[in-house]
Amino acid sequence: MITVGIDVGSISAKAALVRDNQLVGSRVILTGYNARNAGENIFKELLKVLDIRDDAVDRIVATGYGRNSVDLADRAVTEITCHAAGAHFQDPAVRCVIDIGGQDSKAIALDENGRVVDFAMNDKCAAGTGRFLEVMARALEVDLDAFGEISLKADQPSAISSLCTVFAESEVISLIARGEPRENIIAGIHDSIAARVVAMAKRVGIVEPLMMTGGVARNIGVVKALEKKAGCPVRVSAHAQENGAIGAALIAAKG
Repeated sequence: MITVGIDVGSISAKAALVRDNQLVGSRVILTGYNARNAGENIFKELLKVLDIRDDAVDRIVATGYGRNSVDLADRAVTEITCHAAGAHFQDPAVRCVIDIGGQDSKAIALDENGRVVDFAMNDKCAAGTGRFLEVMARALEVDLDAFGEISLKADQPSAISSLCTVFAESEVISLIARGEPRENIIAGIHDSIAARVVAMAKRVGIVEPLMMTGGVARNIGVVKALEKKAGCPVRVSAHAQENGAIGAALIAAKG
């Protein structure tokens, strides 16, 4: 059986193809302004790369904030369930997942079968999300992809107290004006995100092993900050960004 999971997020769209419970391939593109088009485009691109015809796909499940706009999907499933399934598939030992996406962050507790035991979600404020990092990168005039490595050079992370993105940006601008080193400011931004996300995760209980998923997992600075705040190692898989799509494809295989 061949199934596809499509995860349309606010910043990027991901797709993963599973054949007989094995991950065959995955792709990521920018969502852009049209979530419906993004879902169709990532599906076509994935099949083209894998040289698979669309009529060979048995079932498609969509997830993410744009899941209901993916017309080619057989059904839509919440990202909480999909991230749990994807994390369990990638590392069955994992008992807690922290997912930081473009416009929300989630903490999910799993049982030994990968089922959701409890979860907490921040979807009311951009602080602690990928969007927050984008705003800070613009303020600092630094490429977002460089944030992680730059922050590791910090000798003293700057104190950023505001939980609101707008006020935090003002704090960062003030720090820049005072001549604070960029690496210290970026490390402070990462610490601010980690503090907010770990506080949320503690509501469901941080149980090791802990895995981080989502596009922000590519930022080594945020991963290290999470480890410091959570007091335990954070596992990041090779397919952290596509985790939701992988979970959706696995759920599609179950019917």
